[in-house]
Parts: sequence; C-alpha cells; structure tokens
Amino acid sequence: MESFSLILAIVVVTALAFDFTNGFHDTANAMATTISTGAMKPKVAVAMSAVLNLVGAFLSVEVANTISKGLVDEAGIRPEVIFAALVGAILWNLLTWLVGLPSSSSHALMGGLIGATIASAGVGAVHGDVLVTKVLIPAIAAPLVAGIAALLATRLTYSLGSKADGNASKKGYRAGQIASAGLVSLAHGTNDAQKTMGVITLALVAGGAVAPDSDPPMWVILSAGLAIALGTYLGGWRIIRTMGKGLTDLQPQQGFAAQTSAATVILASSHIGFSLSTTHSVSGSVMGAGLGRKGGVVRWSTATRMFVAWGLTLPAAALVGALAEYVTGFGNWGTAVVAVFLIASSAAIWKLSRREVVDHTNVNDTDDAEPAGVVTTAMAAVTPPPASGSATASEDPIPAFPSQATAERTPTTTTTV
Repeated sequence: MESFSLILAIVVVTALAFDFTNGFHDTANAMATTISTGAMKPKVAVAMSAVLNLVGAFLSVEVANTISKGLVDEAGIRPEVIFAALVGAILWNLLTWLVGLPSSSSHALMGGLIGATIASAGVGAVHGDVLVTKVLIPAIAAPLVAGIAALLATRLTYSLGSKADGNASKKGYRAGQIASAGLVSLAHGTNDAQKTMGVITLALVAGGAVAPDSDPPMWVILSAGLAIALGTYLGGWRIIRTMGKGLTDLQPQQGFAAQTSAATVILASSHIGFSLSTTHSVSGSVMGAGLGRKGGVVRWSTATRMFVAWGLTLPAAALVGALAEYVTGFGNWGTAVVAVFLIASSAAIWKLSRREVVDHTNVNDTDDAEPAGVVTTAMAAVTPPPASGSATASEDPIPAFPSQATAERTPTTTTTV
C-alpha cells in the first residue's frame, strides 16, 4: 500500500454509508413477502436477513470486479469522482425510501458513477459495451424473467396443492417461504454488497493504495458485508410496506413462488457477473405471483409509480453525481461543500420521515385499495379454475377492500413525532 490520503478515507466512509442505505433500502427484497404473509415476525425476519447478507458478501467477487474493472476506465478516475458518485447514489436511495418506492440501489450507484466519470473524464471513460450488456439489458430482462417464472410457479403450486389439506399446506408453504427468503438474503449479499466492494476497490486503485486490476482486499469485503448487514437489520419499513402490501396481497403459496423465482435469477446473475438490480427482480416476481393466483389483484397505480422511479434512477443519480463532481473540482473547499450538502440533505430527509413513522409495529397496515384493472382481469379470465372443492383449501379469497381486511387483522398504530 503506497498511501491512504484523507480524501480516500472520506470516500471509503461514504461508500460504507451508501452500503448501509442499500441494506435498509433493499431489506424489502428479501423479507417483504415473508412479513406480509405472517410467515415470520418483522424483527426476526430482518435479523435473519442481516446475517445472511453478511454471509453472502463472502461468496463471490464477480460483481465487484464488474464495477471496479469494467464499467469505467480506472485511469481517468480520481477519488473525488467516486465520492461525487456516492453522493448521487445515497441521496436517491434516501428520497425513494422516504416515499416508500422500491427503486434500485444498484442503478443509483452506477448512475452516480457514470455521471461523475463523464463530468471528470468525458464520455469516453465510460465503457458503453459493459453498461449495455451487464447493466441495461439485465435491468429490463430481470423483472420480466422473474415475473414470468413467479407467475408459472404460483399456478403450479396451487395446482399441485389443490387437493392437500388447507392448514397443512399453508404451514408447509410458510416454512418454504422462510427458506426462500433466506436464499434471497444470501443472494442479495452476493450481489449488492459486492457493488460497494467494487466502488471502494476502484477508489483504492484511483488513490494509488492498491495495484490496478486488484480484487477487493479482505478488509473491504468484511466492512462492506457488515455495513449492509447493519442497514438490513434496521429495516426499510416504508419499502417493506409497499412491496409486501402495496403491490398485491400475497398468500404463502404466492410468497414462496415469488421469493424462489427472484433468488434463482439473482444468484444466476451474480455467478456470471451481471450487476443486477435485486429490487427489479423481486418486484417483478411479486407482481408475477400476484397475477398467478386466480382473483389476485396487482395495484397498477403503485406499480406505475415504481416503474417511473426505475426509469429516473440512472439519470437522476448521474445528474447529482455530475454536479457534485463539478463542485469537488474546485479543490478541498469544494469537496467540503459537497460533504456538508450530503449530510444536511440526509438529515432533512430523516426529519421529514418522522412526520409519519413506519416501523415493525405498523408495517402491515395499508390504506391502499385498488380494484382489479384491465391486465389483472384479463389474466384472471385465462386462469384455469381450481379443482372442485379445493378453493377454500388452497386459496383465500381476496376481499373487495384489502385495506379493511388488514385493518381488522392488525390494529393500526401511527406514531407522529
């Protein structure tokens, strides 16, 4: 190690802060369906997810290498560029968390990195082929593949369990949900924790602390794993509510199908080095599972807001990253201004979130009630009817007003500070 400057230390700390926000932002990916169906208690669910995220961080470095060696030209990157990129990613994560939208932390990070790199070294410093093949194409394909797989898996589970005892079947699927949720958490650690490892490694290379083309050092792997695990344990309850109750109402069979499908897609992508959005994969699988059950309702107004957030993530984070890089270009005082802006903005967002607190006590409460739309109605029309006498055993009817049913099951607790 040649040197470890102050700016490099700031970059590492900021990267771990991003990793922390990634953890609580993406907890919903692993545990929203498990919590919403009652398979696990909220605090127990996030604790299990945190441990498995930490374990997953040690399983592979392929995605980290995609970030540190493939997306941008290492030769044109300064530590200040990485810092600016992280500012864009953190602020986007916090804003989408505030409004409860499950957007992609991965795309926020890569958007910030692309914007800051272009502002510093020009468009040529971004490797367009890697951006298209390992970021943009997976971003489109992942939710589609996971959604179709979850839809088919949901129909298969109801078909196979149509003659099974209702209570025994639900207990079995709840156990399967816990196992599949653990698999999603493990997959999240192998994919998302590595992105922070890749960014820190890129900063270390840019700052001359490690040799070019190096794999992430062990201390980077450990610190990134711990940061994402801590964020996961604290729980992004706002996004858990949206993913678990805002998109659709899931039964244990659907939750199991959704999580298993998403975990398969994420693990396969991690193995081949695709910097995949776990949020896109899990959201797609949840909607697919919602459509896979006869009478299931997907709330398309919520889904539309989510799709808009997905489309804005890369450009919005890139714009903030580019502006932050422009300010840091004025020297140490510019970097200090950006750091103060990041801290002040984060504090303001947190204060706004205190106006309506969402935590483990009220995460399953929701006021959303949306009738079945054109797509849901069309899907229900072509879904084969259940076997005679099996509907009550394997499927619970969706009430006309899901929010009323939820209110009857769980007392509403709203805390305002």
